[in-house]
Amino acid sequence: MLSQSRLYGYAGRILRVNLTNREIKIERLDEKFARMYIGGRGFNIARLYYEVPPGVSPLSPENKLMFATGPVAGTGFPLGARLNVSAKSPQTGILGDSNVGGHFAAEMKYAGFDQVIIEGASSTPVYIYIDDGNVEVREADELWGMPISRAYDALRKEIGDPRVQIAIIGPAAENMVKFSGIFFNRTRPAARTGLGTVMASKKLKAIAVRGEGYVEVAKPSLFEKLVEEVELEVYTHEQYWPRRIMGTSRILLAANKIGILPGNHFTEPIVPYAFDVSGEKLALKYNVKNRACFSCIVPCSRVFVVKNKNEAFMSEGPEYEALAGMTVRIGNSDLDRALKAIELVNDLGLDAITTSEVISWAMELYSKELLSTEETHGLKLEWGNMDAVLELIVDIAYRRRFGGILADGVVEAAEKLGKGIEYGFHVKKLEMIQADPRGLKGYGLGFAVSTRGADHLRSEPFVELSDDPELGLKMFGEPEATLRLGVRGKGKLVAYYENICALVDSLGVCKNLAENMNILDYSKTAKLIEAVTGFEVTPVEVRMIGERVVNLERAYDIREGVRRVHDTLPERFIKEPLKKGPSAGHVIELDEMLMEYYEVRGWNKQTGIPTREKLLELGLLDVVEDFVSRGILPACE
Repeated sequence: MLSQSRLYGYAGRILRVNLTNREIKIERLDEKFARMYIGGRGFNIARLYYEVPPGVSPLSPENKLMFATGPVAGTGFPLGARLNVSAKSPQTGILGDSNVGGHFAAEMKYAGFDQVIIEGASSTPVYIYIDDGNVEVREADELWGMPISRAYDALRKEIGDPRVQIAIIGPAAENMVKFSGIFFNRTRPAARTGLGTVMASKKLKAIAVRGEGYVEVAKPSLFEKLVEEVELEVYTHEQYWPRRIMGTSRILLAANKIGILPGNHFTEPIVPYAFDVSGEKLALKYNVKNRACFSCIVPCSRVFVVKNKNEAFMSEGPEYEALAGMTVRIGNSDLDRALKAIELVNDLGLDAITTSEVISWAMELYSKELLSTEETHGLKLEWGNMDAVLELIVDIAYRRRFGGILADGVVEAAEKLGKGIEYGFHVKKLEMIQADPRGLKGYGLGFAVSTRGADHLRSEPFVELSDDPELGLKMFGEPEATLRLGVRGKGKLVAYYENICALVDSLGVCKNLAENMNILDYSKTAKLIEAVTGFEVTPVEVRMIGERVVNLERAYDIREGVRRVHDTLPERFIKEPLKKGPSAGHVIELDEMLMEYYEVRGWNKQTGIPTREKLLELGLLDVVEDFVSRGILPACE
């Protein structure tokens, strides 16, 4: 057995920066902690659960903002390098978490840290500069108020190193818009759940990282063998070229084909102009080159150019969620103007998904004459009115006029207006993505039970799109599990992929490849963990790591008040059948799928609370004791 006198795969250190007193602490990464949670998302939820008490205000100095990556990031493994950002969410009041790619994760490891924890709050604007283990808190008065692009350029110029990696917030966060994000190198967002707002509440404009270190793997020969195997699998996969050419933008035309688009705020599952706003159209007319995250062999991000008689600009992306959000969800068929809207959303620092929901929600109310031009401060919120959309995006970021009504998300917007909550599409106050769950029932269940709200990336049960009953029978003992319109077996499907997604996020690699392309199962992940860290784990132990992360996230939410009643979907998807397209006539049969899911998970079917037996099985004795002390679980069962 390999000696663990050092932690292979890890930088081995945790950085804490207290912005209240400018105190900087560096701690050694504990091996037991690393074995239990692996990294990234696992590290963050463990710190959040044990260090941030329930009831803490998300925008108070007591909330902590955490950046963590995993042991695989920075090794050169060919599936990218990613990190998770976590805190208590100001948008939802429960778990706030977002995942991002690019080069920041690897650079943070090379600078000497697996996790950076921001505590307290500064009284004046600052940024943190990490340079090969040297940490400074620097003044940022001149950066405060700048949009993402200007602040990013100014900071790079000040630091004077073109290789510096930067995480930064924009005006939306500074104005406390509850769905603002943190943007990495201008266009790569960790945008969901309002973590930019947490960062702004600490008066932290940016974190800049530069490192000259390296990551050493425990078993180089085994690691190289796995690299060769994975490269072959990816290069020969049927999704390789579509992903390389179009990234996730390829989804739009495919979603139109099966009738699951969110057209006109989930009233039009297919639209006649789908090709005109598709990834295929981008590839043919706009894209000029591809880019990849650190060490990834699928350069799925695209640099595009817009050039017409009115304007010209260049940027990176967009991914499907932003593309569909600024086209079909708001009834817009003008791709040039959609790209302009996405660029504006990014530069101001907003979450594109929530922005598309609050605008399309307002448009539906306007179309039903439930919202007047007087209430919108003169904006004619007709489907596809991009002049109004572009103006409204700016107003949201600066909390002006009608934008100020929308700046706290769809639930609070409905409360402020006193109407429209039945048309607000969210789960646990996090707005829904660009897919209609009536035509993707496993995804719908995943939205309902996700630990951060309406979200596909917690489970991503992509195999139901295969419509292959033999695969469902093989994987889950139920043919319907892998039929997108099936119901039985979806609890098994979602729980399985939730565990895999938690593992992938904790390892620090890309789930578009590792999970969506089915590259990393439990067996291969066990070998990868052994090769990188030296930890000898079985596939069963690997599954339990992912399951532990999911259950600890659920426990965190339970402690903040989440129960079974919150694991639901908006009524439109449960009660109103789709009216046209290949998925016509379907609603989502949520209760039946939930019962199976809770049984698979080992959670109480009446309350949705993890049982004592399940928590103890996963080594979460501290959570059992915490739950008992709070009356969530009885003293004995």
